[in-house]
Amino acid sequence: MSQHILLIVANPAISSTLGVPVGFWASELIHPYDVFTRAGCQVTIASPQGGKVEFDSLSDPRDASGYSKDDTLSLQFINQPEFMQRLENTAAIADLDMNAFDAIVVCGGQSPMFTFRQDRTLVQLFTHFYETGKPTAALCHGTCVLLEAQLSDGTYLIQGKTITGFANSEEDYADQVVGQTVMPFRIEDEAKKLGANFVTAAAFASHAVQDGNLITGQQQNSGAATAKRVLEALAI
Repeated sequence: MSQHILLIVANPAISSTLGVPVGFWASELIHPYDVFTRAGCQVTIASPQGGKVEFDSLSDPRDASGYSKDDTLSLQFINQPEFMQRLENTAAIADLDMNAFDAIVVCGGQSPMFTFRQDRTLVQLFTHFYETGKPTAALCHGTCVLLEAQLSDGTYLIQGKTITGFANSEEDYADQVVGQTVMPFRIEDEAKKLGANFVTAAAFASHAVQDGNLITGQQQNSGAATAKRVLEALAI
């Protein structure tokens, strides 16, 4: 029986800092999806609210900005109608049987920074996977869910844990490109306040770390590396 992976992406939102529509980052779903399906895993794509989900425009290889034009793997999947149909009506996490899954990966993008921390259902789902010993992963800005995750004894999940996530150096770059502060907070700063050992590689380099059954990826170029660590944790 194949392993069943739950991939969580954010619902569309409006950036409170820039006032523009935001979504999830294409490669952070597609690159792990590709790794998992090639390994023979069953994959369910879900979102906090369910329904249609959308890419961050800059993550779409077809976008006029050209920001992600070199992401040829994502473009391959975008050109597959059967894959894109899965993004039209995702399952809501509240409707899922969490015991049906062997691992969870929370993907990033811009929307998570405005929607994930206050989503108690998502935070509790993530914490449940961790406390039951299943591979529990978050990627890029999706790691902001860790800032609210508390264990049954009340301690923060990341206290004393080695993790990574979207780094201050990468936020600095984004702010410089846009010409203003893009995000409402910084994951690296907040995680360190909670006692995490926050480690980073060079800006925008592929980087994923594991501490027990907690797996984290640094940013959008770390999706495949994160997924491979999940497979290793599942002994696949």
